[in-house]
Amino acid sequence: MKCDKALQNRMKRAQGQMNGIISMMENETVCMDILTQLKAVRANIDKTIGILTTENLIQTIEKNLNIKLDDINEAVDLIVKGK
Repeated sequence: MKCDKALQNRMKRAQGQMNGIISMMENETVCMDILTQLKAVRANIDKTIGILTTENLIQTIEKNLNIKLDDINEAVDLIVKGK
């Protein structure tokens, strides 16, 4: 599966957030602040899972059925972003 650069950047952002959380723990930051950051990482990863899953589905359909799924971004946004 081909992952676009935006998806890779999203994971790098989550990695940076996790490094920040570890620093917060080492510096004995207040628990609620750490929890807030952990929830942000979880939301980022959950969204990444949704994007990765839908992109994989699109790529599989296009490859196996030899068709191009144009104008599907709006439908994907509804699934992934809940808009």
